[in-house]
Amino acid sequence: METLRLQVVGEAFKKKPLHVQAPSERPTEYFGRKVFNREKMYKYLSKDIYEKMIDVIDNGTRLERDIADGVAAGMKQWAIENGVTHYTHWFQPLTEGTAEKHDSFIEHDGKGGMVEDFSGKLLVQQEPDASSFPSGGIRSTFEARGYSAWDPTSPVFIIDDTLCIPTVFVSYSGESLDYKAPLLRALHAVNVAATNVCHYFDPAVKKVTSNLGWEQEYFLVDEGLYAARPDLLLTGRTLMGHDSAKNQQMDDHYFGSIPERVAAFMKELEIVALELGIPCKTRHNEVAPNQFELAPIFEETNLAVDHNMLLMSVMKRVARKHGFRVLLHEKPFAGINGSGKHNNWSLSTDNGILLHAPGKNAEQNLRFAVFIVETLMGVYRHNGLLKASIMSATNAHRLGANEAPPAIISSFLGKQVSELLDHIEKADKNDILSMQGKQGFKMDIPEIPELLIDNTDRNRTSPFAFTGNRFEFRAVGSEANCASAMIALNSAVAEALADFKTRVDKRIPLFKKELAGTGHNATYHAIIDVLREDIKKCKPIRFDGNGYSDEWVAEAARRGLDVEKSCPRIFERYLDPESIQMFESLGVMTRKELEARNEVKWETYTKKIQIEARVLGDLSMNHIIPVATRYQSQLLQNVQSMLTLFDKQKAQQLSARNIKLIEEIAMRTSAIESKVEELVNARKLANKIDDEHAKAIAYHDEVEPKLDDIRYEIDKLELIVDDSCWPLPKYRELLFIR
Repeated sequence: METLRLQVVGEAFKKKPLHVQAPSERPTEYFGRKVFNREKMYKYLSKDIYEKMIDVIDNGTRLERDIADGVAAGMKQWAIENGVTHYTHWFQPLTEGTAEKHDSFIEHDGKGGMVEDFSGKLLVQQEPDASSFPSGGIRSTFEARGYSAWDPTSPVFIIDDTLCIPTVFVSYSGESLDYKAPLLRALHAVNVAATNVCHYFDPAVKKVTSNLGWEQEYFLVDEGLYAARPDLLLTGRTLMGHDSAKNQQMDDHYFGSIPERVAAFMKELEIVALELGIPCKTRHNEVAPNQFELAPIFEETNLAVDHNMLLMSVMKRVARKHGFRVLLHEKPFAGINGSGKHNNWSLSTDNGILLHAPGKNAEQNLRFAVFIVETLMGVYRHNGLLKASIMSATNAHRLGANEAPPAIISSFLGKQVSELLDHIEKADKNDILSMQGKQGFKMDIPEIPELLIDNTDRNRTSPFAFTGNRFEFRAVGSEANCASAMIALNSAVAEALADFKTRVDKRIPLFKKELAGTGHNATYHAIIDVLREDIKKCKPIRFDGNGYSDEWVAEAARRGLDVEKSCPRIFERYLDPESIQMFESLGVMTRKELEARNEVKWETYTKKIQIEARVLGDLSMNHIIPVATRYQSQLLQNVQSMLTLFDKQKAQQLSARNIKLIEEIAMRTSAIESKVEELVNARKLANKIDDEHAKAIAYHDEVEPKLDDIRYEIDKLELIVDDSCWPLPKYRELLFIR
């Protein structure tokens, strides 16, 4: 009898691409159509309000309440002209997703009728239920009040009939309950610190912006096959499944021809994304079968984070129209590449200078060296924290496996940049630079022609690699909120830059005294002096070799880098004294907020493993064992039939293979049953632990390993049970779109 699986597989292979009607305009003409951007503000706001809004966005001035009504009126007019009937505050709680509560524009007119109204008060502030979102104990069920507040630096946009207003989300007592609030604080901190350092080289710099270009990897699976896999449906990954005979070993999927159905999906996704102002640039097949990537042009970090969160939501909706489900889990399939979200990060000034890009003269290259080294200092001092910022129950499966970087933070610089830093470190400090009257200064390197854009090779095993004019934080997971990594990274670099400036400023008077009458610039000597110290200090974080090797793990430990692999224990780095001191001194997060967030992280980790354990137990006992024993009964009937047709010796000879399979099925189903019982008991013991930290560790140490033990037995059964009996779509069916 044909199983449901085979019926679903047959239907999946018959599907044809959905025709996508592209807009008649060019992408540049409909880009941002559904965004209340500067063009719309100029059209729908008065000149005075428009100028005040631009000042808020560009210069960070405070948004005064008296202009909110005018902005709201302009937004409402634009929204209604585009068929909008509702509005929502769109925020990013500690769930890795987004949240929204829709309210209509209608209000009583006092005469028995209704009017459409949208005031500045409704634009600026809303009151979601704070007790129903993860808060780590900051909010209790009987303390429900929380506030969402408009972020005017991220444009309002339209989804269907709803005006979406990006906001922060804070508790009644003021603590942040989201990712955006601390991200905005971290971006302010790095702006202040970096601008102050830039003034050594260019006093005209007014602002430094943190830029982010994310690369979103994802898998597509046919919707029918997805629905037939309860593990995918409930956990986002396959908890069982033997390798397909062919997966990615031929390297033929990477950058290959995009399947027709997928191309139609990508086309519609890009149209929707571009209308929402998401600057999609790149699309291609990734390494694993059914794995793809979308990447935009880089943007200011806060906006880039919002756009990534919006895109993940949009791509799920568009995929379903095309008969797909998007898998954003970092490791949905064992044995092949997982999905990351590479965060390309850089700093730039308001006059267009990329601070991590080599310059055209010695002064610019000294500035380049300062920002490279102080970035490394931040990463070195807080390498454990940066690892904690990208760690999760799902990303833990990916790190260190099939091309993903290892769970040890290090930085690849490449030969030429490494040689530059080594030269600065080792050269005699009196020879590094010399003054020539008013012509400026030059380093003891005649020219640096090799320091060009893309002056490094690439190291795919490096979690934090320099790629020519930016750093690529490759360890971020595909379903994560980029803000988590960006909060930690920008804060760490802000602290390093602020510390650098403090030490340079202290030494400038000393060098002025020492160099009096020589014509040498005391400021540049102080910069070089501190820079040399930091090059030596942060050297342990620099590693250009194979991050997968066992030797590197031992070497990283010797260097003092964080080599912990346990997810719940890695989260502890948020509560290290140096982490708390950094976040509090920069005004990014308080100790209370950090402690609450860790409670959320530990609880989330426990729940994810708990769900996986329950799903695997159910599938094992109610799907796999019954199917295996049913097939075993068929084999037994065959053996008994042989005994009725042939003599005992001949029957045993002819039935040898079936007897062997009967024994193996008995052995493996017994092992599964026993291991599921062990899993249930381990889960019960862990659930008795009240402390969330200790419970998460128990789930990591005692529960999670048993999942792999059960999977091993099931995957062996998959190889021997009749294909027509197996109840779940197999890897060879899930991984290849027809």
